[in-house]
Amino acid sequence: MKYFIKITLVFFIILSSQNTIAQTDTLQKKSALSFEATYIGDAVNNFSGGIKKGNAYLGMANIRISLNTKDAGLWKGGELFINGANTHGGSPSANLSGDFQIASNLEAGNLTYLHEFYYRQNTANITIIAGLQDLCAEFLSSENAGLFLNSSFGIHSSISSNMPVPIFPLTSLGIQIHYYFSEKITAKIALFDGLPDDFEINPHNISWRLSGDDGYMFFSEINLNNLIKNSTASYKIGYYYHNSHKIAISSENRSVSMPENYGVYLVMDHLVFKKENGQQLSVFSQISLCPDSKNNNWYYAGLGCNCKGLIKKRTNDIFGFAIAHAGFKNKNYSHETTIETEYKAQINDNLFIQPGCQYIINPSRTDDKLNNAFLATLRVGINI
Repeated sequence: MKYFIKITLVFFIILSSQNTIAQTDTLQKKSALSFEATYIGDAVNNFSGGIKKGNAYLGMANIRISLNTKDAGLWKGGELFINGANTHGGSPSANLSGDFQIASNLEAGNLTYLHEFYYRQNTANITIIAGLQDLCAEFLSSENAGLFLNSSFGIHSSISSNMPVPIFPLTSLGIQIHYYFSEKITAKIALFDGLPDDFEINPHNISWRLSGDDGYMFFSEINLNNLIKNSTASYKIGYYYHNSHKIAISSENRSVSMPENYGVYLVMDHLVFKKENGQQLSVFSQISLCPDSKNNNWYYAGLGCNCKGLIKKRTNDIFGFAIAHAGFKNKNYSHETTIETEYKAQINDNLFIQPGCQYIINPSRTDDKLNNAFLATLRVGINI
């Protein structure tokens, strides 16, 4: 697999070089190859409660390369995409706040790995995506919830905590099919490897193995956009299923059978108003449910609002307020609720600074009863 990736990168470079030569004859011809590098860093301080007071820094760097087949002189509608990542730094939820839902969506440990590597083919009504994928890139996402740092706003805790879903940082092989009934209605289905190899076995996520013991992960989602006249709102209604599978316990030289699991979810985004001066107010809500007979964290609910352009002449800045709630069946766990505020200041097209804070009621990551935690965060993002 390492050699395959190297060959693919060489292929990219050759195509890019050919395209550059062709552009000497026509400057308006688009480049087949696009490149993006980004870095996001979080400085986190836990002022009270949780496991202990303290601070931590964590960050993530990404390099993304994509090849457009049409611009490369091949065929229309195709894209080959690679996303390499490095995560590093501390673990504020694990070591400081003790929250179950994970206060920073960058928390992953020290890893250098392949996050995505897939091919996408678009036609008039159908999109097919095959390869190494992140579920949240196409499913469950809320445009307005993306402002917030808590992981539950990206992938609901009742889904990520109960099944090995292909999300940051550990993605897996899969195939997706999207069918566009109209501009307002889209249906999506996806099938993934049911148990991706963890980083202890596959440290860079470049050696993939498929086994019948892993089972499979199935997701389906209906997207409804702007169905009501003069209303800007989107709804995502989803169902997911994981069949029975086996998890190997290498230290004990045995495997454990895991039963089938399933659930449903709903994500809503709504633009309340937008003024000519750029000010706007948007709201979102999220809910997911799964059987309490099979799952401890059996439901999740989130909601929030974003205000854009609160300060005159800074119409690209966003202020947000949101609440994420994880509900548990086990009486030893207290329901956990996080209240988060963020202010994203867009300095220019390539730089943003985002101070924020989270108040975590009943941090539930450990078996111990923890006091409510208060965290302050400063996120900085750079892209080139």
